[in-house]
Amino acid sequence: MSLTDLTLSAMRTGLAAREFSACELTQAHLDAMAANRHLNAFTVETPELALAQAGAADVALASGSAGSLAGIPLGIKDLFCTKGVETTAASRILEGFVPQYESTVSGKLLAAGAVMLGKLNLDEFAMGSSNETSAAGRVISPWKAIGSDAELVPGGSSGGSASAVSARLAAGATGTDTGGSIRQPAAFVGITGIKPTYGRCSRWGVVAFASSLDQAGPMARTVEDCAHMLTAMCGHDPKDTTSLDLPVPDFAALLNADLRGKKIGIPKEYRLDGLDPTIAKLWDDGLAWLRAAGAEPVEVSLPHTKYALPAYYIIAPAEASSNLARYDGVRFGQRVMPEGGSLADMYEATRAAGFGKEVKRRIMIGTYVLSAGFYDAYFTQAQKVRTLIARDFEAAFEVCDLLLTPTAPSAAFAFGAKVDPLDMYLNDVFTVPSSLAGLPAMSVPVGLSADGLPLGLQIIGRPLDEQGVLGAGLALERAAGFTAKPEKRA
Repeated sequence: MSLTDLTLSAMRTGLAAREFSACELTQAHLDAMAANRHLNAFTVETPELALAQAGAADVALASGSAGSLAGIPLGIKDLFCTKGVETTAASRILEGFVPQYESTVSGKLLAAGAVMLGKLNLDEFAMGSSNETSAAGRVISPWKAIGSDAELVPGGSSGGSASAVSARLAAGATGTDTGGSIRQPAAFVGITGIKPTYGRCSRWGVVAFASSLDQAGPMARTVEDCAHMLTAMCGHDPKDTTSLDLPVPDFAALLNADLRGKKIGIPKEYRLDGLDPTIAKLWDDGLAWLRAAGAEPVEVSLPHTKYALPAYYIIAPAEASSNLARYDGVRFGQRVMPEGGSLADMYEATRAAGFGKEVKRRIMIGTYVLSAGFYDAYFTQAQKVRTLIARDFEAAFEVCDLLLTPTAPSAAFAFGAKVDPLDMYLNDVFTVPSSLAGLPAMSVPVGLSADGLPLGLQIIGRPLDEQGVLGAGLALERAAGFTAKPEKRA
């Protein structure tokens, strides 16, 4: 087995036992990155920095002063500001922006001894479900359907993170999840990913999309790997007013797949008409596996689920239009000044050249729903629906401990297969409700479609019950025994 095939947890064990060095482990991943640039997973590669950090990790490991992630090679989504390393959010408008500060989450990972391999590609400003909107070009999934050579999407917006982890280019990666952007790509490429409770991870230094929804989380190949990363990423940050001032458990040390005494809710509204039969069967299988682990299934109702997508696609664009107003060509990033133009001309030209089509679409929607004549008709109503959705979950958690649902309504699809934006938005139908409610939720790979492509199931928990979500995820992982991986390119 090559070093890149080891799980993050196995890498920690091997490094501690001095079976290999952090420099050797890092170089193996750098070599894999170089051999797989056709996937376009990285926007920036940082090999010199990575090897320097690996050398420091080896010293710390030898002296016994190593952090919990010492020597572990990670990729950082290019939405996290990284000191001295270009951060673009995959947008032309931020080309050349080199932060002079480190985001809190990436800083915590580096403080734990992790090695940064580079910055990972994404949908522009995290707006997308297929990683087709990136100014750096689309990310390609390492998976192929049986009997087809068509290139597949890796999901989005954290498509670079998903592709890199699945293809064994990184042991783990940071993602961000606004409406499903960790969980959906994780399901598409056969890895795990968890969105923690809103506020568990600091948003400071993360390029904002929708501030009341954005939440950082880990993506890795196993539940235990995600638990190790999540422990390092969480924690109170006085620089983020939405950051929760609560102790952070050692999620990996407390992992427990024994679900005796737990009740697993099955939301009846998630059984959509026309749901893929393979996904429906895996959902039933997942419930049987959790029952075998000791859980008791109960049917629950989330009656306002059908309004979640419309509410999300009002609230998120509204917040985006406000957040993205800062990109005006004055303070940072690109500036386009027409000859003899005014300040307003510069704003217009800079944004026209800098923003992509999907970002412009969402800014326009957001500006529209926030306008004086439509604020109450759209934005206020969407916020009321959001409250009702959160209450639905509260009512469900009075009779159950966790919820089990599919992660996505389909397996990964080919590029260009969804040209209608509404079709694309439907990818998030199972993930958006828990995002609106700020709940912890995780995708675990459990099987393959008829075409041999990964499918995932989603565990949703009560606020702050990441431990329960991880435990149920571990039970699913062990029962499903998912070992499939993408074939390596010759």
